[in-house]
Amino acid sequence: MDFWIKAAQLFLSLAILVTLHEFGHFIPARLFKTRIEKFYLFFNPWFSLFRFKKVNGQKKTAWFKKDSPKEWKEDESTTEWGIGWLPLGGYVKISGMIDESMDKEQLKKPAEPWEFRSKKPWQRLIIMVGGVTVNLLLGFLIYICVIFVWGQTQVKPQDLKNGLSVHPYLKKYNLVSGDNIIALEGEPVLSFEEINKEILLRDARELKVQHADGSISLVTLPENVDTEIFEKGAFPAFGLRSKTNSVDELVPNSSAEKAGLKKNDVIIAINGREIEFYDQIQAALYDLKGKSAEIKVQRGNKTNDTIILTPKVNVDGTIGFKTKVNLHDSLAIKTVYYGFFKSISVGCRFGTNTLKDYIAQFKFVFTKKGATSIGGFAAIGNMFPPVWDWQTFWMNTALLSIILAFMNILPIPALDGGHVVFLLYEIITGKEAPQKVLEVAQYIGIVLLLGLMVYANGNDLVKWLFP
Repeated sequence: MDFWIKAAQLFLSLAILVTLHEFGHFIPARLFKTRIEKFYLFFNPWFSLFRFKKVNGQKKTAWFKKDSPKEWKEDESTTEWGIGWLPLGGYVKISGMIDESMDKEQLKKPAEPWEFRSKKPWQRLIIMVGGVTVNLLLGFLIYICVIFVWGQTQVKPQDLKNGLSVHPYLKKYNLVSGDNIIALEGEPVLSFEEINKEILLRDARELKVQHADGSISLVTLPENVDTEIFEKGAFPAFGLRSKTNSVDELVPNSSAEKAGLKKNDVIIAINGREIEFYDQIQAALYDLKGKSAEIKVQRGNKTNDTIILTPKVNVDGTIGFKTKVNLHDSLAIKTVYYGFFKSISVGCRFGTNTLKDYIAQFKFVFTKKGATSIGGFAAIGNMFPPVWDWQTFWMNTALLSIILAFMNILPIPALDGGHVVFLLYEIITGKEAPQKVLEVAQYIGIVLLLGLMVYANGNDLVKWLFP
């Protein structure tokens, strides 16, 4: 059931984003009197799930039909609306344009006034950036609405009685669980969630730290600490402390499962070190990388019903299980509500930071670990919770909308950004790019995108087969 709930949320989110993205092309194209032959949600190679069109003033509807029925070709002045069966995006087919359909027949004929190629360069540029513009504005609009309706959750580190959970790797910089980060680069920290982003994506290096004994010190992190934390798998570096040590989920065929660890087991000690918080489990296992751990667990309701297990710890300091979450300082979590106009400024700032952070994280993609971290539809689907939560759904949809906007504007042939590059070339030089160049670029772009899609979804498959 969890799978289907996540899949339904992903499907609905993509359907909304793709449809509105394509309307971003459709509306300016119509304003400039450009013919739109087809408007499709999802792709429809060989056949469509649903199709609708007016032919000579009469409505024509078809379910599960092959593409382009002969009886639908009588009237070429209207748009065919449809839903494809391949949920990899969507498209609008604009007359007189080299696109992913690679329909070159009409380009062999003289240009018609209602074709894309007949329009002025600046008009074609507006048509091409329309989809990206809609996705970017949509992301900001959703953030504004979510913040207005549900408010914004804040957890100030200084309100945490037991401090933050700190990844054990950061011990080398005198940062341990129980510490509080009360200022970054001289600015007070208003939410613990910003700490990870500030250090990994926004180059914050000066930390004002309040330790568990009440003392305060200044910690200066090295310039390359962002790449270091990412490559060592020490992310998230900071989090809230959880006081539940009860096992909730086991990774199939993991070291924990092979050693006999079971769901609902309570971890009491590791190698003699008593456990109170989850981060203490993480720290104890991290110190035993590549070795066997002696884990004392309580099984059942009796406190003296304990079992000793000896799983081998992986090189990343894990054995393959998750615990139930029971935040110890839950009273420190507060929701701040804003009025309508304040929600606009807060939502826009949140959207701007989201876009900047997404661009900044591309520095990790070109590392060895980053390349293997690229995910496909399964990774995107796992962004959504196993229960339907509208606030989380809309927050994820806003994030995906901003990602879609950024990815589409990249100067890669077959994407909107690729078309924009050639249009800018035409505007600057006054000369159109040769049709053959456009065709070759489109083929190259399609191959690159298909290759990336296969690679990303292949990563998902490998992670599923070899957890």
